[in-house]
Amino acid sequence: MALLNGTNTSRNRFFAMMIVTLGTIILCLAMAVSIAFGAVNINLSTVWESVVSYDPSKTTHQIIINLRMPRVVAAALVGSALAIAGAIMQGMTRNPLASPSIMGVTSGATFAIAVALAIFTSLSPIGTMFAAFIGASIGAGLVFGVGMLSRNGLTPVKLALAGSAITALLSSISSAIAIHFNVAKDLSFWYAGGVAGIQWESVAPAIPIFIISIILAIMISSSITVLSMGEEVAIGLGQKTGLIRTIGFIVVLLLTGAAVSISGTIGFVGLVIPHMVRFLVGTDYRLIIPCSSVLGGLLLVLADIGARMINPPFETPVGAIMALIGVPFFLYLARREGGR
Repeated sequence: MALLNGTNTSRNRFFAMMIVTLGTIILCLAMAVSIAFGAVNINLSTVWESVVSYDPSKTTHQIIINLRMPRVVAAALVGSALAIAGAIMQGMTRNPLASPSIMGVTSGATFAIAVALAIFTSLSPIGTMFAAFIGASIGAGLVFGVGMLSRNGLTPVKLALAGSAITALLSSISSAIAIHFNVAKDLSFWYAGGVAGIQWESVAPAIPIFIISIILAIMISSSITVLSMGEEVAIGLGQKTGLIRTIGFIVVLLLTGAAVSISGTIGFVGLVIPHMVRFLVGTDYRLIIPCSSVLGGLLLVLADIGARMINPPFETPVGAIMALIGVPFFLYLARREGGR
């Protein structure tokens, strides 16, 4: 048995290494294709030239650096952040249905942005991010509060139902605020979800948040693995479960708030990717988190390319593309967990 476990561990580590290595290479290629593809297609050689030797006198270089590169960097960062947040939530709660979009975190962030827009009319990127952090905390708190009040405690399906109810409530209130204060046009971007028109001014403030959060996620990854085995097991192994959960939820709120402040509501990345990664590399979160980061970024970059190809020259919201992928997967998981 020990030999079998050792073999499985070695195999999982090998798969994880391959996913991170090949996934990063494919992600870079996908980002290059995304930059080259647009209303006016640009050669990949020109994309490379603009990166290594930027010439502001060339229009194509300006388009690449100032318009297309912020968009693709935002897609990669947001996808990575949402995938890591979903993996952490599933590990800490032992709930396979947990993800920022289902647990009310993203809808809470959007709600707070709606309130901030109604009060201040216009928001700076940092102000938008700060509002998203507060709203993400409110959304998560409401969902877990409702779930804890239910009979027989928190179950995966009950949390999903509570998340759906709170999401609908906060979305309705956000719509009412947007209509009453005449900010519906400004808020429509966060409802649709996407990275079109993203500028460096929106991406740059979030980059330190992403870096710090990912480092924290990697630091607590081994503790999340123990926590995913159950509360009693974690305590028996000397785990400070309260501290790990606190750090984990702070990381989730930071990642989700920063992602929503950039791209709006994009769902199901944090649901689909962690399940896919667990199937490939097992239940060790030291492997799950880095693999989820790479595959989450790759998924959203590819979804953004697909959003531009469906109905050119118009763009389909990336949030809609992810819903087409994520909703069937969510229904499958809900049916499976409901049966259990």
